[in-house]
Amino acid sequence: MQVTNSVFYLFRKVLAKALHIFLISILAVVAAVAQQTVVYGIVKDADTGDPVPFVNVYIKGTTIGVTTDFDGRYRLETDHRGDTLVFAYMGYEERLVAIQPGITQEKNVFLAPSVIHLKELVVVPGENPAFRIMREVIKRKKQHDKRSLEAYEYEAYTKIEVDLDNLTERFKRSKVIQKAAAVLDSIQIIAGENGRPIMPVFFSEALSRYYVKNNPFVRHEYVIKTKVTGLGLTDGTFTSQLIGATYQEYNFYKNFLTIVKQEFASPIANSWKSIYEYDLIDSMMLGEDFCYRIDFFPKRKHDLAFTGTMWITKDGYALKQIDATIGKKANLNFIEKLRVQQELIPTDAGPWLPRKTRVLIDVAQPGSEAVGLLAKFYTSVDKVVVNQPKPEDFYRLPVEMDEAVRMSDEDYWRQHRHEQLSQTEINVYNMVDTLKKIPVIKTYTDIAKLAYSGYYKAGPIDIGPYPLFLAYNDVEGLRLGFGAETNIDFSNKFILRGYGAYGFQDNRWKYNFGLAYIISRKPWVKTGVDVSREVDPVYLLNEPIRGQVAFYSFARMGAMRRPFLHDKVEAWLLNPLAKDVNMRIYARYSHLQPLFDFEYYTTADRDPNRTQRNLTISEAGMEIVWSKDRKYLINDNYRVSGGYNRYPTITLRYALGMKGVLDSDFNYHKVGLRLVKKFRMGQLGFGMLYLDGEYVFGTVPYPILRNHLGNETPFYSPRAYSLMNFFEFVSDHYASATYRHHFNGAIMNRVPLFKYLKLRLFGEARVLWGGMRQENIDIIVPVYDSSGNQVPPFKSLEEKPYIELGYGVENILKFIQVNFIHRITGFDQPDARRFGIKIGFYLSF
Repeated sequence: MQVTNSVFYLFRKVLAKALHIFLISILAVVAAVAQQTVVYGIVKDADTGDPVPFVNVYIKGTTIGVTTDFDGRYRLETDHRGDTLVFAYMGYEERLVAIQPGITQEKNVFLAPSVIHLKELVVVPGENPAFRIMREVIKRKKQHDKRSLEAYEYEAYTKIEVDLDNLTERFKRSKVIQKAAAVLDSIQIIAGENGRPIMPVFFSEALSRYYVKNNPFVRHEYVIKTKVTGLGLTDGTFTSQLIGATYQEYNFYKNFLTIVKQEFASPIANSWKSIYEYDLIDSMMLGEDFCYRIDFFPKRKHDLAFTGTMWITKDGYALKQIDATIGKKANLNFIEKLRVQQELIPTDAGPWLPRKTRVLIDVAQPGSEAVGLLAKFYTSVDKVVVNQPKPEDFYRLPVEMDEAVRMSDEDYWRQHRHEQLSQTEINVYNMVDTLKKIPVIKTYTDIAKLAYSGYYKAGPIDIGPYPLFLAYNDVEGLRLGFGAETNIDFSNKFILRGYGAYGFQDNRWKYNFGLAYIISRKPWVKTGVDVSREVDPVYLLNEPIRGQVAFYSFARMGAMRRPFLHDKVEAWLLNPLAKDVNMRIYARYSHLQPLFDFEYYTTADRDPNRTQRNLTISEAGMEIVWSKDRKYLINDNYRVSGGYNRYPTITLRYALGMKGVLDSDFNYHKVGLRLVKKFRMGQLGFGMLYLDGEYVFGTVPYPILRNHLGNETPFYSPRAYSLMNFFEFVSDHYASATYRHHFNGAIMNRVPLFKYLKLRLFGEARVLWGGMRQENIDIIVPVYDSSGNQVPPFKSLEEKPYIELGYGVENILKFIQVNFIHRITGFDQPDARRFGIKIGFYLSF
C-alpha cells in the first residue's frame, strides 16, 4: 500500500511538471503568434491599374521579403519588428509603406512607372556570368519549346480591356463628356486609390478550346462562349473570332515575336549576344523551381528589342517567367509602351507552355491635350493535353464558333472563368454599358465608324461608300452619287447593295446593283449577281480594283484616257475546294461602247467595210487560290483575310471568251498565275514579293487585253508603275515581278540624327516583260492625225522589259513616305520620264 502511494505521488508530480511545460509552450506560441507581423495585398501599376508581378517586397534594412505572384499578390509573414515595407522593381519608382508590427494587415500599393535608363556598358575582366546561363538556355531551346510537341491543346480564357487614359481637363470639359457627366463619378472608382483615372470603352471575355498540331503547323480554335461590350461594337461574329486565344500567341522561344505587325527580337533568340546586354541579378526559389534572375536590355535603344527581367530554372535552364517591355524610344509608331508578362509551366512531355500571359499596349497621345489609349490582354490556360493530335480535317477551319457562342448569363461565367473578375473589372463592365446608352456617345461613335469604314449604319442599312458620292472628270464633269447596302440586321443570308450616280456633263446615269446569298457559313459558300453601268478608262477595264473604293475613285478623277461606257452583268460563286484552297467561278456579259475614236476589224483579212466600234463579250472563268494556313474571319455577312503568313498565296486564273453566246464577238482563252509572298527578316524588316503573269490565246482588240496601269499623278500607288504613263503599254502576254522591302529601323537607327526622328528606309524593284502578237495589233483600224500620219493605237514591250527602281524614306509624321523612282528602260518614248518623286501614304506601327 505504501509502494502504491509512492508511485501515485510520483505520477502526479511528473504529470504536473509536463502540464506546466505544455502550458508554458502554448503561452510562448501564442505570444509569438500575437507578435508576428503578417502583411498581404496586391501591387498595381499606377498608370494602368494592372497587377504588377515579380515585385520585390521586403522589410526595410533586411533581406526578409517575398515577390508578388503573376497576379500582383503577395503575403509576408515575419517575426521581425520592422515598421516599413519596401516595394521595388525595375521600371518603377521604389515605394516605402509604413506597417504596424505584430498584427495582420492589408496593404494594396500602386507603383508609379519610372523611365528606364539603359545601363552603360562596363568592361570588366572575365566573362559576364549571365553568358554561361544564356548559352545553356540556347542549347536547350528546342527541348523546352512547345513547337517540339507533336500536338497540344488546352482550354483558354481570354480577357481584353480597352480604356481611354490621360484624361485631360480639356477632355473632361468637352461637350460630349459633359453630356455624359453621370459617368464621370465612376472614373475614379475604376482607377482606384492612387491610380490615374481611366475611361473604359471595351471589355470582353472569351472561353475556347485551342488545338495545335506541329510539323506542319496547323491550329484550330473552337470558341465556346464570348461576352463583349464596347462603344460602337456589337457581340457579332467578327469580334467573337478576334478575342479568343488565336490572336494572343506569344512564344519567346521563337527568335522574333510578331506584335502589332512588327518583329521584336526575343531575349533568348539565337542571336542574343549581338542584340542584348545581360545582368545576372539574383537566384531564388520561384514556386517549386530554383531560378536565376537575369535582367536584359538592348544594345541600341532604338532597336525593336525588349528591356526586362526573366527567370531561368537552374534545373534544365527553361524559361519560367518573363517580364519584357518596349519603351517609347524604340522605332515604333503610336506606342508609348508595350509590355508582355508571361508565366510558363512544364508539360508531361517536357516542353513548357504559357500558363498566364498579360499584354499591355499603351498608345501614345497624339497631342498634349489629347487622350491616350490603353489596350490590355490577358490569357490563362487550363486542362492541357499533349501529343494527342486530331485528324487532319479537324484543323480545316482556323476559328470555329459554337452556335450558342453569344448566349450565356453571369452564372455561366462565374462557373467557368479561370478566376473571378475583380471589383474594378465589374465596374468596367457596368460603365461601358452605361456609356453605350448615352445618345451623344452613340452619335460620335457612329461618326468614327463612318470615317474608317466608309459606311454609316442606319438600322439594317449601311449608307456608303462615301468616296463614290462625289467625283469630277473630263467625261462626266461633276458627278454626284449615292449608295447603300444591307447588313446582318436585315438578313444573315441575303445582301442587297447598290449605288447610283449622275454625270452633269455627259447627262448619263451610272449604277451598280447586286444581290448576294450566303449558302453556307461552314464552309463559307456564297453566290451572287451584279448589274452595272459605268464609265471606265481603258486601263481600268480589266483591273480588279472596284472593291478598293478609294483607289478606284482616285484613278477615275481628272482626264480619262480612252474611256468606255461599260455595261456588265456577272453571276458568281465562291466555294472552298479543299483545306487551304478556295475557288471563285463566274459568268460575265460585258458591252463596251467607246467614247473616243475607236474601231476594229471583224474579219481576219481586215476588210475595211467590216469594222465595228462596240465590243460585246461573253466570258466564263474561274480563280483558284491556294493559301496554306491562312486565317479567314467572318465579319457579319463577309469573309475577310487575316493577313499573309509564312507561306505564299498562289492564284491560278482562267477565262474563256465564247463567241456567239449572247451575241459575243470573240473567242479567246486567258491563263494567268499570281504569287504573293511575305518575307519576315526580323531586325532587317520585311519584304513583299509579287509575281504575276498571263497569256491570252486568240485574236482580240486591246480593251480585252492587259493595259498595264501607269501613274501620272503625284501620288504613289503600289498597284501602278510610277513612271509609266496611262495607257503606255498593252500586252497579250506578260510576266511581272515586284519586290518591296521595308527596312524599318535597321539602317536609320544607326544614324545619329535620323534615329530620333524614327525615319525608316525602303526600296523597291519592279520588272515587266510583255509583248503583243501581230494579229492583235492588226485587228485595230488605223487612226491618222491631222497631217495624215498614222497614230499607233498603243505601244507594247517587245525588245526589252520595263524596269523601275525606287527607294525612299517613310514614317515621316508616322504615315508619309517620299518615293524616289528611276526608270531604267523605255526611253525611246518621247514623253518617257527618267526620274520622279511621288508622295505616298503608308501607315504602320
